[in-house]
Amino acid sequence: MKNITGKLQSRGAGSLTDEELISLVLAEMSGGDTRGVAAELMRSVGGSLLALADVDIMRLRMLGGIGMVRAARLKGAMELGRRLAVAEATGQDVVTSDSDVVRIMEPHLGGLQHEECWALYLASSGKVLERMRISQGGVQATVVDLRLIIKRALELLAVQIVLVHNHPSGSAEPSGQDVALTERVAEAAKLFDIRLLDHVIVARGAHFSFRGHNMLK
Repeated sequence: MKNITGKLQSRGAGSLTDEELISLVLAEMSGGDTRGVAAELMRSVGGSLLALADVDIMRLRMLGGIGMVRAARLKGAMELGRRLAVAEATGQDVVTSDSDVVRIMEPHLGGLQHEECWALYLASSGKVLERMRISQGGVQATVVDLRLIIKRALELLAVQIVLVHNHPSGSAEPSGQDVALTERVAEAAKLFDIRLLDHVIVARGAHFSFRGHNMLK
């Protein structure tokens, strides 16, 4: 553990490997080398931090025999990291492309096991006026209230809307329901001179842009 803390002090936290970071989180106040435990944890999830973050706390406490206290500590550290990512994304408040949408919304949606649909309300410059979750549902689908989307856009005097939702299945390809929803929102928004700029589907390691695939007029 002294080697890890020394490396942290001399080179910064960014120099530490995933296993070394986990070792720091799991270490008892009295010290103790947890590198082996950290390595076992990473092996159990195929070496993926994203997969480790998805493990629920009851299963996590059994992996490597870390127990509930260490599992809670690790979950807490991961949640702090997620909130930091959200805070950093929130500071980037202009949308110029689907990549901006993913950067802003992936911290909110990337690790969810259920579907959520959000709307980004934009000024003509692309500045984000508000981010609003408009529905959440099960793993397969989420029910979106069309009236709620348009009502909030009118309240904010937004001239553009971006829909964003996640696919917990891992595939970013749109379903028939996704296509139908996009068409309905676009038509309803057009009645009020509001443009549906894009509908972006976020999945793990991938995303799909309706505008990028020429599916929005």
